[in-house]
Amino acid sequence: MENRTSLFQQKPYLLKYRFFPFSEYLKEHFSCKVHKIPLHAGFTCPNRDGRVAVGGCTYCINESFSPNVKGRSLPIKEQIEKGKAFHKRRCGAEKFIAYFQSFTNTYADVEILRSCYEEALHDTDVVGISIGTRPDCITDDILSLINGYAKKYHVWIEYGLQSIHDKTLDRINRGHNSRIFFDAIQSTKKTCINICVHVILGLPGETREDMMETAEAVASLGVQGIKLHHLYVAKNTALAEEYFQGKVRTLDMNSYIQIAADFLERIPSDVTVQRLVGDTHGNFLISPIWKASKAEITCGITRELERRGTYQGSRFHESAVATNYSSSFPVQNMQGHVAEVSKLHTIDL
Repeated sequence: MENRTSLFQQKPYLLKYRFFPFSEYLKEHFSCKVHKIPLHAGFTCPNRDGRVAVGGCTYCINESFSPNVKGRSLPIKEQIEKGKAFHKRRCGAEKFIAYFQSFTNTYADVEILRSCYEEALHDTDVVGISIGTRPDCITDDILSLINGYAKKYHVWIEYGLQSIHDKTLDRINRGHNSRIFFDAIQSTKKTCINICVHVILGLPGETREDMMETAEAVASLGVQGIKLHHLYVAKNTALAEEYFQGKVRTLDMNSYIQIAADFLERIPSDVTVQRLVGDTHGNFLISPIWKASKAEITCGITRELERRGTYQGSRFHESAVATNYSSSFPVQNMQGHVAEVSKLHTIDL
């Protein structure tokens, strides 16, 4: 474990926030203010169109978190222009990362993907690209295409994992298992593409121990970014039906703050945190109803880490799983792994 005083001197934002915010990461890499512009390129997902499943993930309705999905889909160039104007006006942003957010943004022929990506990158104010996708929608040709942009642009790929546990992935209708995720990570690590992993805390049936096993698995992978979301129930989803049948419970805000802090303690301090809480747009939200903003919840996580006297990565070396989680590691063996969380009580969700 790094000397704590030395670590805070090298990374003063750890003392202020107790984690590595994406805003600080961007300051390290750019000399001006940079913001992401979320984009909807008109793709779908293989667990929606029947290739691997139908109905999509049980919790997902893109309109609830991606405003661009609503109504008529605008050309990417127009979405970029509108996003630039908004972020310049709101926060003085000067340069931008084109964030292909909605649905699965590698789920198409390579030439179609090339056309979409390059329409966004054509804007001279766009300095990077971030592509949200599923680990089962990556090929060597697609990785080669995306990696080609890394010579000139700041490039990210964002993989939706949600949980390391196959029983959970089955329950939420992800349509892929954890082995496919590990394979995608290993393939992507052969390129110059930065990797961000999405995880949802509070998924149906998961205990605190389950979530910490996911943290330890992600911590061992050598990725560059993490996004944490709390599970929320949105209207017009399969999860909403389960919720009203009493089959699903959501976390209260204090429980989420505790679990998010536990998770961050296990993630290396050089992994940038791109999100700490999910949010919804419009009137989609059913549960949980927290009377707090995203900023207030983020501050709550910082205060909890301060109260503990810990920070992101403070438990990485002592609790990270020694086994290298990769495609060669039998997934079924992971289910029996007991994380080093004996001092933490378990919450059944």
